[in-house]
Amino acid sequence: MARQQLQVLSALDGAKTQLYHFTAIVIAGMGFFTDAYDLFCISVVTKLLGRIYYYQPGSPTPGTLPVNVNAAVTGVALCGTLAGQLFFGWLGDKMGRKRVYGVTLLLMVVSSIASGLSFGSTAQSVMATLCFFRFWLGFGVGGDYPLSATIMSEYANKKTRGSFIAAVFAMQGFGILAGGIVGLIVSSAFEAKYPALPYNLDPAGSTVASSDYVWRIILMVGGIPAALTYYWRMKMPETARYTALVARNAKKAAADMATILQVEIEAEQDKVERMSQEPVNNYGLFSIEFARRHGLHLVGTSTTWFLLDIVFYSQSLYQKDIFTAVKWLPSANNMSALQELYMISRAQTIIALCGTIPGYWFTVAFIDHMGRRTIQLMGFFFMTAFMFGLAIPYPYWPAHQAGFVVMYAFTFFFANFGPNSTTFVVPAEIFPARVRTTCHGISAATGKAGAIVGAFGFVYLSVQTSLIVLGAIDFLGFLFTFLIPETKGKSIEEISGEVQPEDGTNEQIQLSGVDDKNVPV
Repeated sequence: MARQQLQVLSALDGAKTQLYHFTAIVIAGMGFFTDAYDLFCISVVTKLLGRIYYYQPGSPTPGTLPVNVNAAVTGVALCGTLAGQLFFGWLGDKMGRKRVYGVTLLLMVVSSIASGLSFGSTAQSVMATLCFFRFWLGFGVGGDYPLSATIMSEYANKKTRGSFIAAVFAMQGFGILAGGIVGLIVSSAFEAKYPALPYNLDPAGSTVASSDYVWRIILMVGGIPAALTYYWRMKMPETARYTALVARNAKKAAADMATILQVEIEAEQDKVERMSQEPVNNYGLFSIEFARRHGLHLVGTSTTWFLLDIVFYSQSLYQKDIFTAVKWLPSANNMSALQELYMISRAQTIIALCGTIPGYWFTVAFIDHMGRRTIQLMGFFFMTAFMFGLAIPYPYWPAHQAGFVVMYAFTFFFANFGPNSTTFVVPAEIFPARVRTTCHGISAATGKAGAIVGAFGFVYLSVQTSLIVLGAIDFLGFLFTFLIPETKGKSIEEISGEVQPEDGTNEQIQLSGVDDKNVPV
């Protein structure tokens, strides 16, 4: 017998774009604004931390974080993010999306503030305390990935689902931009109040005592937008797809969505009970059936996210070093500590405005027209081309800084109008509701493993060698994208195989590319 869609889910799939869609985007998106701010603002302040805590009297150059400390401060939040994605992804399928959603936000708020209050009597103790709090910050950030993506995909209609999920993720761009802007404002304010000479003229005085407040303020600001959205997260009802398909409470799902959509919806509890007895709705994550239906999908979403994040995070976290290498940023000797922070913040702001943010919103505009896989293939292709375009003629760029910055901005543009957005969207669409946040969490955690490689793995490589390696990684991402199905315009229950599409074909099996013989329907 054909497995037909529940009325409540059909109503969601066919709903016109309404206020509640935009409300969900803002509520979920502010979490990603905070995520991006918190993860990337650390790259703005690491140079300042080195000047404050690792200054050596008589040294010809300003203090810098030791390589291992710099890697730890930069990468520890990513380790927490990986753990949080796995844990909260699993918990979201067991307890429900809404019940877990507020916990991740509270973790982000508390840990952001605590990071700015890092204490200690020595440089090592301050860095250790900072790393401790940033791990837990990352843990909360990690939970936001599978929960926000899944909540938005389960609320959205099938016509514009991709744009809605991508819009949530696009708030990352504004978070990165905010990190740069806050750095500009705070450094300018303190520089005006406590002016200092460059290091080469006054080594000790180039870092004023009040600089220790600057990095703390920048880190603590990240908790504000998350705190502002906590109440609204708690007011959101559980998604109808979880309530009906996992909790199997059709009456509550229909009542919740009838209130939101302002329509009458039949509960269909009997239909839910029948569907729950079918083998296709009972196989688990570690079953042979899951491997047959979704194994290649999970490999595709995980590997492409892994490869993408190696490139994206290494570029983002170490862009200040790249800009210094091509002489876009002045030498540290020629700046005071706060001047250096201002210049780094300015560079991040320019890249965010010119490449990062436009790329995200191009995806929002075109994802439901071009399709997920097409955008991802295009993004990886152009990232490969621009990365090799930077790497091969590398000696040419120090004398042509404007050209380098334009090319570099294009790598960010096509990362975001490409795999950085689509790797977030697709895992929220192709897996069954009962394992959706778990599978998204696995995909995202694999991505963060790539981010950790990007944060720690390029520390000892030259800029040119790093660019060549990153270009090769982009090409591998292009190849692995072919494991991912196209989901444009389809109900997520049809894609996952939980219901039969209207034309009677087994959509999910076709997407998996496996034979439909002996598969329970």
